[in-house]
Amino acid sequence: MGNLNKKQKKMLARILIAAALMIGLHFAPIEGGIRFALYLIPYIVIGYDILIKAAKGVKNRQVFDENFLMAVATIGAMAIAVYEDGDYTEAIAVMLFYQIGELFQSYAVGKSRRNISELMDIRPDYANVEQDGKLIRTDPDEITVGSVIVVQPGEKVPIDGVITEGASSLNTSALTGESLPREVKEGDEIISGCINMTGVLKIRTTKEFGESTVSKILDLVENASSRKSRSEDFIAKFAKVYTPLVCYSALALAVLPPLVRMAGLGLSPDWGVWVYRALTFLVISCPCDLVISIPLSFFAGIGGASKEGVLVKGSNYLETLSKTGCVVFDKTGTLTQGVFEVNGIHHNTMEEARLIEYAALAESASSHPISKSLQKAYGRELDRSRVSDVQEISGNGILAKVDGRQIAVGNDKLMRHLGIEPVNCHKVGTIIHMAVDGAYAGHIVIADVVKPQARKAVEALKRAGVEKTVMLTGDIRTVAEQVASSLGIDEVYSELLPGDKVSKVEELLKNKAYKGKLAFVGDGINDAPVLSRADIGIAMGAMGSDAAIEAADVVLMDDDPMKIAKAIKISRKCLRIVYENITFAIGVKAVCLILGAVGIANMWLAIFADVGVMVIAVVNAVRALFVKNL
Repeated sequence: MGNLNKKQKKMLARILIAAALMIGLHFAPIEGGIRFALYLIPYIVIGYDILIKAAKGVKNRQVFDENFLMAVATIGAMAIAVYEDGDYTEAIAVMLFYQIGELFQSYAVGKSRRNISELMDIRPDYANVEQDGKLIRTDPDEITVGSVIVVQPGEKVPIDGVITEGASSLNTSALTGESLPREVKEGDEIISGCINMTGVLKIRTTKEFGESTVSKILDLVENASSRKSRSEDFIAKFAKVYTPLVCYSALALAVLPPLVRMAGLGLSPDWGVWVYRALTFLVISCPCDLVISIPLSFFAGIGGASKEGVLVKGSNYLETLSKTGCVVFDKTGTLTQGVFEVNGIHHNTMEEARLIEYAALAESASSHPISKSLQKAYGRELDRSRVSDVQEISGNGILAKVDGRQIAVGNDKLMRHLGIEPVNCHKVGTIIHMAVDGAYAGHIVIADVVKPQARKAVEALKRAGVEKTVMLTGDIRTVAEQVASSLGIDEVYSELLPGDKVSKVEELLKNKAYKGKLAFVGDGINDAPVLSRADIGIAMGAMGSDAAIEAADVVLMDDDPMKIAKAIKISRKCLRIVYENITFAIGVKAVCLILGAVGIANMWLAIFADVGVMVIAVVNAVRALFVKNL
C-alpha cells in the first residue's frame, strides 16, 4: 500500500469492496428484482468511471475505445442475466478484473516513472551565494554567468562552472551511471547534477541555469516520450481501425446468425446465445494490452538507458539505434581524450627541460591545445615578462624572443622558411620542431591520448553485431592510421575538414556496404552537421560541445565509448520486448476471438484474453528497465 498513490489506493479500495459484495451476493439466497438491484451496487462501485468515460466518448463522437467496449459488454451481460434469470457474476467479474488490470498497469507505469525520476532527481532546489560571510540560498535561475557559488558536502551542484577553491569527491551516478566517485580540485571544470560528497567547493559559473547540463538532461528526458517510434505509430493506427472493426463484427455476430436461422433454416433464433457470444467477442477484442504495453516498453527502455548514463531523446531513436550496422567515429575527444601530452623529445642540442621551457614560453600567449600541452609539460607558472617580439606565422608556428634569444617553434615548413633543415621523426604524433638563435635545437613529439576503454568499445560493438567501424578525423594520415590500427577500426579517413566529414558520411550512407543504420559518434562543434546527417547521432555529453549535444539523438553522459555498445544492446532488448508483446497479444486475441465467435470461449476466457494478456504484456514491458546484465 505504501507504494501506491492516492488514486491507486482509491481504486484498490473499490476493487476490494466490489469483490466482497460480489462474492457475498453470489452465495446469498436472494431472488428476483431485489437480487438484480443488489448486484447493481458492486457493478456501479467498480465500473462507474468506465461508464462515464464511455458516455463522454459517445457524446464527443469518439465512440470506439476500450471504455465503450467494456461498457457495452458488461451492460449486455447484465441484460442477458436479467432476461434468462441467470448469474450476474460474470458481468461484474469482467469489470472487476479489467479494473485490476488497469490498477496493475498504473502501478507499473508509476514504478517506471519513479525509477526514472529517482535516477534523474538532479534538479537543484537552490544555489548558495556567499554574502557578508553568510550563505544565502538563491533560486538557480537568478544566478548569472561568472557568479561564485558555494556547494557544501551532500548538496547538488546546481550550475556548470570551474572550481576556484576547494577539493572534493563527486557522486556522478545520476549522470553517468558510474558508481565510483570522481575526484576534483581547484581549476577543474564541474557540471551540474553531481552530488558533492566531501569538501566545500567554490565554483565560478560558466553557464546560466537554463543552459547548464542538469537543465538540458531533464529537458531531454521529459521530452523523450513525445517522439514516437514506428511501432507506436503502428499500434495507434491499428487501434483506430481495429476497434470499430471488431465492434461492427460483434454486432454482425449478434444479429446475422439468428436471422439466418430464422429465415433459412426455420430454427429458433437463440438471440440470447448469439448476443452472449457477441459480448464475449467484444471483451476479448479490447486492444488495451497493445495500447498500454507498447509505449510502456519504450518508456521503460529509455528509463533503463538513462540509468546507465545514456540519454535517448525519443523512442523513435531507440528503435533506429537497435538497427545499427555501421558506427562512424570522430577521433579527438571521442576515441581519444582530446588531451595532448608531450611523449618524446629527440635530436635535442640542449637539456630537455630547457627546450620545453623555451617552447612553453614562446607559446605562452596561445590557447591552442598544443600550447597547453607544452605549458603542462613545463609544469611551472609562466613568466611572460621573459617573452617579447612574438610573431605568429599562420599555419607554420611562432617566432619569439625568450630571455633575448630568438626562438622558433613550429612545423617543418617553419624550419624551411627560416632556412633550417628539420630532422624527421620516426614517432607518430604532432611534431614540434625547435630552433634557437638560427640553429636546429631538436623536436618535441606531442600526441593525443587514446581513451583506456576505446579498443574494448570497438570490440564490444563487433560482438554486438555491428558490421563496420569507421574513423573520420582532420588529423594527419600517419596519426589517424596509427590510432585506427591500435583500436581495430576497419576504415579510416584523415585530413578532413568538417564539410568533408559530412560528404564522407553521405558516401557511406549511399554505398551501404553494411546492413542496417549508420550511427555517428562525435563531441565537437564541427561534428554537429554530421550528427544531424547520420541515421542516428551519438554525442559525448560530459565534455562535448552544446552544439553536438543539441544535434545528437543519443547522449553519453560520461563520454565512455563502451556505452555505445550498451546503448545498442538496450535498444535491441527493448525492441525485442515490443515485438514479443505485439505477437503475443495479437496471437492470443486472434485465437480467443475465433473461439468466442463459435461459442467455445465464455466470458471467463474473455477476461483472460483481455486483462490477463494485458498484465502479462505489462510485466514483460517493465523488463526493459533492467539492463545491468547486458
